[in-house]
Amino acid sequence: MQISPAGGGGDSQSHPGKEQQAAGVGILLQIMMLVLSFVLGHVLRRHRFYYLPEASASLLIGLIVGALANISNTETSIRAWFNFHEEFFFLFLLPPIIFQSGFSLSPKPFFSNFGAIVTFSILGTFIASVVTGVLVYLGGLIYLTYRLPFVECLMFGALISATDPVTVLSIFQELGIDTNLYALVFGESVLNDAMAISLYRTMSSLKSHAPGQNFFMVVFRFLETFVGSLSAGVGVGFISALISFSAGLDIDNLQNLECCLFVLFPYFSYMLAEGLGLTGIVSILFTGIVMKHYTYSNLSENSQRFVSAFFHLISSLAETFVFIYMGFDIAMEQHSWSHVGFIFFSIIFIGVARAANVFSCAYLVNLVRPAPRQIPVKHQKALWYIGLRGAMAFALALQSVHDFPEGHGQTIFTATTAIVVLTVLLIGGSTGTVLETLQVVGDDHDGPLSESLDGNNGYVAPSYNEDATSGNRLKMKLKEFHKSTASFTALDRNYLTPFFTSQNGDDEEEHGKIDYHQNVT
Repeated sequence: MQISPAGGGGDSQSHPGKEQQAAGVGILLQIMMLVLSFVLGHVLRRHRFYYLPEASASLLIGLIVGALANISNTETSIRAWFNFHEEFFFLFLLPPIIFQSGFSLSPKPFFSNFGAIVTFSILGTFIASVVTGVLVYLGGLIYLTYRLPFVECLMFGALISATDPVTVLSIFQELGIDTNLYALVFGESVLNDAMAISLYRTMSSLKSHAPGQNFFMVVFRFLETFVGSLSAGVGVGFISALISFSAGLDIDNLQNLECCLFVLFPYFSYMLAEGLGLTGIVSILFTGIVMKHYTYSNLSENSQRFVSAFFHLISSLAETFVFIYMGFDIAMEQHSWSHVGFIFFSIIFIGVARAANVFSCAYLVNLVRPAPRQIPVKHQKALWYIGLRGAMAFALALQSVHDFPEGHGQTIFTATTAIVVLTVLLIGGSTGTVLETLQVVGDDHDGPLSESLDGNNGYVAPSYNEDATSGNRLKMKLKEFHKSTASFTALDRNYLTPFFTSQNGDDEEEHGKIDYHQNVT
């Protein structure tokens, strides 16, 4: 958790003034790059220049500054003050990003597509991780790529399956993409991070223990990590809602108290999970979902405006800094570029795995959805194309340097960083053109999916065929799961919302509509 120069040495101890000056120069440079990134992003967004999204601009700024530092006399001091440990990412940068993602998931469009989002983010991420890991392993066996042990290939498949479409979501809003497609992309990316990090931690634990563990032990470890972290996050979220509701904190003169509690609970959830040996990122994600849906309603209007602005601010700062750092790292660090083939074939394998993820999950979702609400092929192609890699993949790759043997970890880190940079710059910059080519631009709220949302929180009950044959058992099971999603919606509206908040279900639904439109404008 150090944010100090990596190479202090005796010289810096004998010249404390120079060390302090180097610290000032490094921090000043970071602030200048953040300011430049936000200003440039605003200019690009104002002029609707979609070929260079904000995240791409931040990454390019880091690349340029890193390249200039490499040929200047300030290289040593600048490199030292950018040499962060992975703990800094997991404790200070990722928590606000992940919490803000979960905090934005409460509006109606996300819950109306909850079944599809869970399918893509849980089952789809598992499929993508396994397919990527197996292809990388087979590529090593036939000498196409750098050869890694099978468990390490699965770890790489898990970390590189974490998607981060922050680059394209702003383009979605500008172009007026269908609300349900936006919800699928955003919702998948949020829960996908939780799934990816749980898979990575499970495989890492398997690698560090005896290699003879059976399949059921691996499944148990994954469920222990994922379900335990989810339970901790949901539990803390409900506790915060209960405290805010019972204490009557929606009083204007208690604004400072309720804001402080609201800000502290997410980090309490994160540290609780980490202290229990679980995954703090998963915990804080579900804390954000629960707190937005319940605790947020118990705050006064002034406090609601403050906490929304506060978490949006710190998440924007953190995410922008991550992209700047990735660009800077590419230019400054000594990467293992001797295995360029590993990077090239990994990109191909990721594309294949993403296709297996999207099209198989879309097929399952469409089995239980009525015709008006099925995911169109053009939306499936859009989902496949915009599966960018970002902050979570980079942070896990940074950790892999210590989790993998020497040489393997550096290769994985170099490949991941290169993949993130290429997908953000190339795919992010071409997203607008591809969406126009696929003819998904301009759907917005009037698209065919949005029209079919009914009063039951957007869920349209599928028709059941009592005379279904055994060949339709899978379809019937999926319909039962879809039906249970609607049952949970009714449970939330009739019992959970009145118990944990000062609003009834109808008020909460209307509030979700208003808040969603505030988020996308």
